[in-house]
Amino acid sequence: MRTIKLGTSQLDVPVVAVGCMRINSLDKAEAERFIQTALDEGANFFDHADIYGRGACEEIFADAIQMDSAVREKIILQSKCGIRQGMFDFSKEHILASVDGILQRLKTDYLDILLLHRPDTLVEPEEVAEAFDQLQSSGKVRHFGVSNQHPRQIDLLKKYVQQPIVANQLQLSITNATMITSGFNVNMENDAAVNRDGGVLEYCRLHDITIQPWSPFQYGFFDGVFLGSDKFPELNAKIDEVAHTYGVSNTTIAIAWLLRHPARMQPVIGTMNIDRLKDCCRASEVHLTREEWYAIYRAAGNVLP
Repeated sequence: MRTIKLGTSQLDVPVVAVGCMRINSLDKAEAERFIQTALDEGANFFDHADIYGRGACEEIFADAIQMDSAVREKIILQSKCGIRQGMFDFSKEHILASVDGILQRLKTDYLDILLLHRPDTLVEPEEVAEAFDQLQSSGKVRHFGVSNQHPRQIDLLKKYVQQPIVANQLQLSITNATMITSGFNVNMENDAAVNRDGGVLEYCRLHDITIQPWSPFQYGFFDGVFLGSDKFPELNAKIDEVAHTYGVSNTTIAIAWLLRHPARMQPVIGTMNIDRLKDCCRASEVHLTREEWYAIYRAAGNVLP
């Protein structure tokens, strides 16, 4: 699989990340087959969070991959922390305790990347800086990033945090593309011109922060999958047409649409279906034309000014 550098780091990562939020829906044999398929496809980047399955997903993954030092060297592990029941928590104490729990469940001594999950408005960035320094100096975390943060939130962290922010995990799909749409409608009197994220797309490009789109097949906020949905007949017709041109599935084209953007994104897929996993990975080989990218964008109901 094609790789990119993650942010400003020297870490080469596959362009498709394997999200493990639903791995607890598989039994052990199924989980083993799924993970092996991902590795066979070159998708050795696995995304976790301490809240997925209340930690069970990390444990299931470690057991299924039969984690040991030899296995660990072949994979890239990312996890997230900061969400607690009824609140968000970026305190130093919580970050350090969360990482210890993550490492224990994943049966490893270190994370390649730690992301701060949903923004905590009570964040004390000085505490985050202390936590990051301690995690880096102890060897427990090698790279750091954020999730669902806009530019000013990132700048606030960067005022105190020494380590580069290498990734920002954000909701983005063909049907949830406000970060793109607002850029087409600058200073116009329509809903599409509403800047909902502070220009996070351009900010991440300017600062070499890798955008990791989550829910790349969803419309709304987990309202459903747009592929095959009767809510999006024109979009599905166009995706199917382009898929036929390349001899691939509609799943492949949906991911290829994200990969075509020059921001060098790394979509996080959430499927636990082996065939769909393979289709997602195949997107690495497809490079849509400008005409195809815009045709798909318009077919989703987006109107160019």
